[in-house]
Amino acid sequence: MIALARKYRPKRFSDLIVQDHVAAALRGAVAGGRVAHGYLFAGPRGVGKTTAARILAMALNCERRGPSSGGEPCGECDSCVRIWTGAANLDVVELDAASNRGVDDARDLRERAMYAASAEHRHKVYIVDEAHMLTREAWNALLKILEEPPPRVVFVFATTDPQKIAQTAAPILSRLQRFDFRRIGPHAIVARLQQVLAAERLEAQEDALQLIARSADGGMRDGLSILDQVLSFGTEGGPVTAEQVREVLGLIPDDLYGEMLRLVAERDAKAVFPLVERLVDGGADLGEFVAGAGETLRAVLLVGLGGEPEGLTESLQALVRKYRSLLPAPDVVRLLAVLSEMELQIKSSGNTRLAVELLLLRWAMMARTVELEEVIRALGREPGKGERPGKGDPVPVLRDAAPLPPSQAVSPAVPPEKGPVTVDRLRALWSRVIEDARVKSPMLGALLQQAEVAAVDGTTVTIRLLDTNPVHAEGIERQREAVAHLLGPYVLEPVRVKLEGAGNRERGAVRPARLTEDAARAERLKTLRAKDPGLNAAVDALDLELLE
Repeated sequence: MIALARKYRPKRFSDLIVQDHVAAALRGAVAGGRVAHGYLFAGPRGVGKTTAARILAMALNCERRGPSSGGEPCGECDSCVRIWTGAANLDVVELDAASNRGVDDARDLRERAMYAASAEHRHKVYIVDEAHMLTREAWNALLKILEEPPPRVVFVFATTDPQKIAQTAAPILSRLQRFDFRRIGPHAIVARLQQVLAAERLEAQEDALQLIARSADGGMRDGLSILDQVLSFGTEGGPVTAEQVREVLGLIPDDLYGEMLRLVAERDAKAVFPLVERLVDGGADLGEFVAGAGETLRAVLLVGLGGEPEGLTESLQALVRKYRSLLPAPDVVRLLAVLSEMELQIKSSGNTRLAVELLLLRWAMMARTVELEEVIRALGREPGKGERPGKGDPVPVLRDAAPLPPSQAVSPAVPPEKGPVTVDRLRALWSRVIEDARVKSPMLGALLQQAEVAAVDGTTVTIRLLDTNPVHAEGIERQREAVAHLLGPYVLEPVRVKLEGAGNRERGAVRPARLTEDAARAERLKTLRAKDPGLNAAVDALDLELLE
């Protein structure tokens, strides 16, 4: 019985999956008679490098290829069949550089290449797999023939590590045309598996194919080999199930990833040890669990940001959607950052179990992001009081803080009626004036937060700065009329605003620089803490960082 990976190996350039850029270039080169003497096919394993090399050899030596073929081999003539099956062929030679890597092997290859093909219209094609395994001396032996190749001779070097070739034999790369093969995505692998199953008159559950595609890790050959393995295990006349795939491959059940999400979301640190115990008792690979946990958190992040992850079973998709609201994107980013930090430690640890437990404990105990409004509500204050984000400003958050219990909401206060112009009354209303200023101009609001009502003389209101920053003084002096307009809704008659000390500034003094938005934003945060003792106490007590 022929393995599925061999039975359904592509026979034409158009059959190559996801490698359209390679297929189009090679097909055009064959059709136009512009085939190079040397190629480098680079990419992950199982994505079609050797298959593309065989198709190229088939096309160059196809007995039925004509002008109308468009550079494609027929796939049915004796030459095509022999090349496709890997049978003995005088003109197409495949070598494994892992076992033929020395200088003597390279010299033998060079000498064989000097002989002409078996027929005038044919090409000699040498396919060298795992080319990065060749020694420096072997590459040096091949350098001359690659510089001055005999007619109708083509070398194809396939490798998963082109960087190693660049380090070992950099001059070789300039003699070769390089094609980079792409990793094959889960959707393409699932679609191909469905085609193979239909041809074999077999069935499989969608979740089973998703698991196979995910385990294939971008390699179509691995996907077909896994399907073959599961089918050999036995399906009892029914469709291939996800449970069978997990049993054959030893995969970790989705419910364990669901438990991981739960303990992280609920900060249930004590559940870490039973979870790891279940993994160990079930014979699970803890390294595989960590990798799967990272993929699961990535899926939660992707869904939380409006994306759609690929390659998930239905049960895992349901879990991801369940926890996306319980694990906000900023928290998931921090969780993944911890994983990235500990990944190498887990791989190299002599006690993998302890390292995994430590990772899960850090996840479960990690503090959460809290919005500023939640903290203000928790302190029993009305969120509308004091500093408020302006339109277009980012939502302020507190980093590395545990969530605080919600308190009762405070009803918004009723706007006061107009009244007399007095110091005490204007000082009591000053926070409202600042709030009104922030709505119209965030910068003006920031300036007024650095000032207070100093005195009232008739309808003249004197404002005193709380600091000696000349930039703030200049800003308020420029906008005295705007401040008077802000006071209008709260007083019975129009007022005039004066800045304390403004008349004493020397004429001709250098005017300070304008207040920038960044400086204003920094001052707003500083004043917010100064004006709100409750918030300031919470920030200091909980060791929080206030951001905007």
